[in-house]
Amino acid sequence: MSQMLVGIDVSLRSHDVHFMRGNGAALADFSVSNDHTGADTLIKRVLETAEKNQCAHIQIGMEATDQYSWHVARYLQDQLKGYEPGYRYQIYMLNARKVAQFKKGYDTLPKNNKIDAWVIADHLRFGRLPSEMKEAYHYAALQRLTRTRFHMMKEIGRNKTYFLNQLFLKFSGMRQDNPFSNIFGTTSLAVIEELDPETVAEMSLEDLTAFLQERGKNRFANPEEVAAYLQKLGRSSFRSNKTMKYPVNLSP
Repeated sequence: MSQMLVGIDVSLRSHDVHFMRGNGAALADFSVSNDHTGADTLIKRVLETAEKNQCAHIQIGMEATDQYSWHVARYLQDQLKGYEPGYRYQIYMLNARKVAQFKKGYDTLPKNNKIDAWVIADHLRFGRLPSEMKEAYHYAALQRLTRTRFHMMKEIGRNKTYFLNQLFLKFSGMRQDNPFSNIFGTTSLAVIEELDPETVAEMSLEDLTAFLQERGKNRFANPEEVAAYLQKLGRSSFRSNKTMKYPVNLSP
């Protein structure tokens, strides 16, 4: 019984597939949709071709494109289990950069949409492959949560930087030397959203102190000092042009 190599070039809507013998001879070229029906068609053709050509060892490779390859790779893994031990299969998630480097080793390649699937199948033939894909949904779930958290934290950091840049346009003094322990705290944000440097500078110390106490729920140990320092920042801050006030206030 010989070996059959299956190269799958994955994409959003469809997959190009190439079947190859272990000696490099082509067995089939076709495309399937990137959905449940397409995956069933792929499995059917894999098994039919393997039986027809007496190939008991099936190696399947595709680039690790995360989202686009996720469903088809796991579906193949789950469904092909039922055909063991008659057929032995291995699924490999290949590094896209390494596949691209491997492709550069060919001087001439035919110009068609299925060439990448052929390259992936030939990559399987030459070996030096990563570890085959294992069933590890719990690790994949943790990976998804970790990546989501990383993405969210990165976005929060980016948005905070954007906010601080906008704050300098509105109230430059607060961006340079914020009198509050947390610039994103409730009281600090209340000042930024409801007041501007001119208003802060013109308010009486008593009114500004009362404003801070109300927004800070009377948590300040020395509200008068904070109010006095905030007024100092208000007087030293740049004044925005009237045309710029509305967009700057809206942007944060």
